[in-house]
Amino acid sequence: MERLKQLREYVEQFSTAPTLADMPRRALADKGIAGPTGAHVIEEIHTPFNLAYVTVTTGTTAFQNLTGVTHHELPDRELASAKALELSGIGQGDNILFTYPPLVNVFSHKALIDYGVEWSFLKASSRDALILALCEERPRAVIGESAFLNAALNDAVKMGLADLLPRGLIFITAGTPLQTELLETARQLVQGTVHDLYGCQEFGWITLDGIELREDITLIPSEKEELYDLIVGGLPTGDAFPVTEAGHCCNREGKIITYARVRAQEEYETVILATTAGARNTAERLSKTILRIKAKIVRTAPDMKLAADKTAVAMVPYGKPQRQVIIDQAEKTRLLDVLLQAQKDYQMQNKTDPTWIKESPPSPNPAES
Repeated sequence: MERLKQLREYVEQFSTAPTLADMPRRALADKGIAGPTGAHVIEEIHTPFNLAYVTVTTGTTAFQNLTGVTHHELPDRELASAKALELSGIGQGDNILFTYPPLVNVFSHKALIDYGVEWSFLKASSRDALILALCEERPRAVIGESAFLNAALNDAVKMGLADLLPRGLIFITAGTPLQTELLETARQLVQGTVHDLYGCQEFGWITLDGIELREDITLIPSEKEELYDLIVGGLPTGDAFPVTEAGHCCNREGKIITYARVRAQEEYETVILATTAGARNTAERLSKTILRIKAKIVRTAPDMKLAADKTAVAMVPYGKPQRQVIIDQAEKTRLLDVLLQAQKDYQMQNKTDPTWIKESPPSPNPAES
């Protein structure tokens, strides 16, 4: 049929909508995480342009959550990552061996490039592969879960390979609470140093050796007085820690004892009391966005102040409104402000894809042209 032929030619030659081949691709290599793990499959997904990338939380006893990272969050993540690397003694040009590739997403690919380090992964996600990489590649630092690192070092001794391990290694532990036995193992075996890096996929790196890497951290005393719930930028992490002047075992200057962390006893809701947004629906859309990409509950107060000079929130433990804590310092709500700006910019984008505008755009009829 002639009209159908003309339509086909129009779609194939003149359509401005992309085909699958035209769509940009963000592979594991583009995110800097092209390494093996024993806990994942590789699955392609459609990622919206308003997200810098999509990653997955490293859950232990629960299913992991998909997490979206906006472009606006990257500068603060990069600053925290650079501070963590510097405090760990890692310099430009150093090579870092990652035992778990998704940890790169907590830094962000760009943060590592801008700092000037190189990084590599194991050939396989096993302790044997770690020992082989340490002996052959001789990295300056290795990042991974502390029990895994400690077990691998002990395996190297049993295999008679301890003398081949590089000396002065920097061990950066992340993902699970620090197993303190690693400090002595690393010192005795390779004259190595150990650092305890705490953070999550939702927020990036938060502390190193109990030292805050961000300025928007708030500690709220929990019902157990020796523990403090940690809040980042007005959003709860879900973790609680002892805080003591005695200091962290890796650095006595650090007061947050991250290796003794427990799940927070209380689930917090963030209630926005004042917002710099000029329209209420923008703040309400922000709440939905945060629930979707960070899995954190944010609500707007009925009498929320609009067009305020700074953001103010109440951290409200579920079922215990009498224990709410007000956070109204601009530097302490920075993450919320950054996400609000991402929301505003997203709303200003011209959405030409019919999926977004829910209707087909007008187009010339090739049969009548």
